[in-house]
Amino acid sequence: MKKRVLGQGLEVSEIGLGCMGLSFSLPPFPPKDEAISFIKEAYKMGVTFFDTAEIYGPFNNEELLGEALHDVRDKVVIATKFGFKYGTNNEVLGLDSSKENILRALNGSLKRLKTSYIDVFYQHRVDPDTPIEEVAELMKQLIAEGKIKHWGLSEASASTIRRAHKTCPVTVLQSEYSMFWREAEEKVLPTLEELNIGFVPFSPLGRGFLTGAIKPGHVFPPNDFRSTVPRFNNKEFMQKNYELVEYVKSLAVKKNTSPASIAIAWLLAQKSYIVPIPGTKKVSRLKENLSATDVKFTNEELTEIKKYLDSIELIGHRYSEANEKTVDK
Repeated sequence: MKKRVLGQGLEVSEIGLGCMGLSFSLPPFPPKDEAISFIKEAYKMGVTFFDTAEIYGPFNNEELLGEALHDVRDKVVIATKFGFKYGTNNEVLGLDSSKENILRALNGSLKRLKTSYIDVFYQHRVDPDTPIEEVAELMKQLIAEGKIKHWGLSEASASTIRRAHKTCPVTVLQSEYSMFWREAEEKVLPTLEELNIGFVPFSPLGRGFLTGAIKPGHVFPPNDFRSTVPRFNNKEFMQKNYELVEYVKSLAVKKNTSPASIAIAWLLAQKSYIVPIPGTKKVSRLKENLSATDVKFTNEELTEIKKYLDSIELIGHRYSEANEKTVDK
């Protein structure tokens, strides 16, 4: 697989693997041995950029990567995240980017990932109670100590990115971006381009919606994150938004590929510093996602797609009210 360069010269595979669904938010979860084998298979297929987080589980997602990638540690880039605090039973209590909590998270992640350093250490969500400059200052210290190589932000606003970058250069931003959610285009992407920061879009398939597998009327189980999302738990919203899926399907027919491949290829075509991290648990889906690197669009095709995306009205929030409060504005 070809490589792409994020900020600070960090080189990664053109498409990464989002590992969240192997143990968090999107059940059913595969058995541990199957999850580990799947991660190893992704590496064999050319993926060198793996995304996890302390909260995915919590904690056991990092353990899967530690087991799967230990033997090829120097050949992969592992990104994990900090920024939440937990109760005695590992229940999530809220945001916390205090120095003490970040160091606790780092030590735990290093142990679970079976490594002496983290390639990319993300602040999972901006903590309004901790100035971003303080977080950036600690990241600078951890980079100097060799405990992390790069740091990044997730779901951060353009203004927060600028403030953080002044104190310690930011390598990458991770936020939602797809044909189904394009808010980043307004302020975030121009800021990243100006500051030479890479962009890692999560949910590049619109949480599975753009694949066409989720049709209007689909009911998610209660323990599936999407059951809390207005875009997915409202039949009217689903029906209206499915117009986009039909359009993506039509593009797939023209290109003799799948809707998933189209959606990821479109992201790759937007900017050279964009590296999507679609998540899946099946090798067949992984192959389908990676095939996006073979799909090319002409400038005329990209212009036509943009014209369509600008014209269609997509309705419904992408988060529940509670989760929306954790997004930096």
